[in-house]
Amino acid sequence: MTVRHTRRAFLSAAMMMAAALAATACGSPQDTATGGGDSAAPVKVGLVYSQSGALASYGKQYIEGFKAGLDFATKGTGKVGDRKIELTEVDDAGDPAKAVSAAKDLIGKGTKIIAGSTASGVALQVAPIAAQNKVLFISGPAATDAVTGANKYTFRSGRQSYQDVVTAKSFIGDPTGKKVVVFAQDGAFGDANEAAVKTVIGGAGATVSSVRAPASATEFTPFASQIKAAKPDLLFVAWAGTTAPAMWQTLDQQGVLSSTTVVTGLDIRASWPTFGAAGAKISFLSHYFDGASDTEASKALKAKVNTIDLFHPDGFAAAQMVVRAVQEGGDDVDKMVKALEDWSFDGVKGKMTIRAADHALLQPMFQAKLTGSGTEFTATAQKSLTGDETAPPAVAMKG
Repeated sequence: MTVRHTRRAFLSAAMMMAAALAATACGSPQDTATGGGDSAAPVKVGLVYSQSGALASYGKQYIEGFKAGLDFATKGTGKVGDRKIELTEVDDAGDPAKAVSAAKDLIGKGTKIIAGSTASGVALQVAPIAAQNKVLFISGPAATDAVTGANKYTFRSGRQSYQDVVTAKSFIGDPTGKKVVVFAQDGAFGDANEAAVKTVIGGAGATVSSVRAPASATEFTPFASQIKAAKPDLLFVAWAGTTAPAMWQTLDQQGVLSSTTVVTGLDIRASWPTFGAAGAKISFLSHYFDGASDTEASKALKAKVNTIDLFHPDGFAAAQMVVRAVQEGGDDVDKMVKALEDWSFDGVKGKMTIRAADHALLQPMFQAKLTGSGTEFTATAQKSLTGDETAPPAVAMKG
């Protein structure tokens, strides 16, 4: 993730016309899931994701979302036309080597669609395998921007880091002349967040500086003092690890949260108590939370999982994309790719559009606030940003 605070994406003649319109218009795959090739053989789909390891909770949400999305897109049949969608689930434990091995094994057994990738490092290793073997790869919660434009066979069903940071920028309006401070830990995670803020918000006219803390830090008063002295218009916090509660408590006690707009990412529900009393004073950028949207897809998902969490929509969208690909492409992967490019569909979050140029998934993002205390918190949407408003710059397709 870009931002986090705990440890740890139809054919008779009449239907051909409908398919042509669907390339540019908003559609729902469950309305037209009646094709899928010349035979009744099952369609093999490999789901390689984190069932164990540090991101197992993300993986659990992903697979729950996928199965709900498949039910929605196929009207409960689990089939595209006469063809059953046959799922094979493999645990990569967040290990790129295991994911690559699993993907190769699945491809060797005739699987032409691979989905999953909870972790960014996994997605970046599986994407080249998809291109080399000309199979469809739909990455999941992995947020790294590098998945976008990786190659013509790689897509994503979740958001990317740029969309997070653009949402953060929306809290201060026009950034021109504004002062932004990034508070993050030393290391690659902090480096990536600082670089993203400098590119997105600094590139829009803000002055961006940073306050960095050692990953081992447990006393945060000196850092809070540095932040207050900088007098930022926006404090962007990117924090990972078990020290998050102490860090937020210190920022609150030292008056940082009441002196400026403080923005961070809203992670999975289990992490919300991390903020403690400080939670109500923070502005959150959000990929998704239960109640952020009121769509047919969100209602269908909620009926299956009861409470929607951060990465359920990524799995749901992946299933919608799989059904679209099979319905339009049958067993021809290049036709699957063409069917997904420039396709708009109604997802859990709202209107989703797959940009043909680089396969970025344009989608709504949300501003959110938390209310509550102890272990009982509720998130409410303050503003929704459209897919166009959060669209990352188009990049050249690498392969």
